[in-house]
Amino acid sequence: MRRRRSRVVVVTGASAGVGRATARAFGARGDSVALLARGETGLAAAADEVEAAGGRALVIPTEVADHREVADAARRVEEEFGPIDVWVNAAFAGIFAPFNQVSPDEFRRVTEVTYLGYAFGTRAALDRMLPRNHGTIVQVGSALAYRAIPLQSAYCGAKHAIKGFTESLRCELLHRRSAVRVTMVQLPGLNTPQFDWVLSRLPHRPQPVPPIYQPEVAARAVVFAADHPRRKEYWVGGSTAAALLADKVAPALVDRYLARTGYASQQTAQPYDPEGPANLWEAADGKDGHDFGAHGRFGERAHTRSAEAWLSRHRAALTAASLLVAGGAALSSLLPRRATAPVRRKRR
Repeated sequence: MRRRRSRVVVVTGASAGVGRATARAFGARGDSVALLARGETGLAAAADEVEAAGGRALVIPTEVADHREVADAARRVEEEFGPIDVWVNAAFAGIFAPFNQVSPDEFRRVTEVTYLGYAFGTRAALDRMLPRNHGTIVQVGSALAYRAIPLQSAYCGAKHAIKGFTESLRCELLHRRSAVRVTMVQLPGLNTPQFDWVLSRLPHRPQPVPPIYQPEVAARAVVFAADHPRRKEYWVGGSTAAALLADKVAPALVDRYLARTGYASQQTAQPYDPEGPANLWEAADGKDGHDFGAHGRFGERAHTRSAEAWLSRHRAALTAASLLVAGGAALSSLLPRRATAPVRRKRR
């Protein structure tokens, strides 16, 4: 068997959480991974993990909300590693609070990092991929791109925007018959350090909406999406599929359900410390040499596998198998049946 060619991969938000786990997963495949984020302590630790896994690492401290820094980072990646094969947008910022308690500047900041950061990363990738007619862009999304929840209005709005922006871009790539691919991976609640550093105005510490999954579940899905860039997207977690389908069937009912449960499900019983770290305006890591890593504090409750992710990856094969079974049954019904001889009773 031919050995797979190592690729040049860029991961934004690589200092912690999903970005950190994703960078490590690419490194384990022998890829050259450029790590973009603000937190230099986390970036240095992520680089060590990538190299320990078997890849090459390049640390580039980057403010993804600044398109000039993102473009400069892309240029440096190609100068040191060569042409970019895969670009993964995973950086984001958030705030937990009712909308009327979020200042305009805070709302703008979340939008600039979470939405415009993806747009700027995508633009930097396309500037290099389109002339070569080669490359894949993976947008790390969320179930919240379809079904928004209370207390995260800025983040939900940004994820909706990413989905719309990506769909528009996909049509443009199809129009020009480009071999460059763009896809999304929609994620559930994850056990990441986000909930240790997110700015909050809630009385209790924030948590992901259960069920909770480990970031490696997301990382595996992102790597698979980079290898198999489906036209539409991949879903991770049964809760993601349930939320998307329920919103299509009964959106008003989902609104009422989230109004009743959405506040409690996003908070633990522990009080929130307003003096704790917050990464909205600056990187939260680095203080006292602290590295947040890929995991949060919900490891005992987090799942390490996702049946929905497996189904999403194998959807084509499952559909083909279902068609074969259905076709076989239909063909069987059309074939002539062998006549059965009547049973004769013995004479006494």
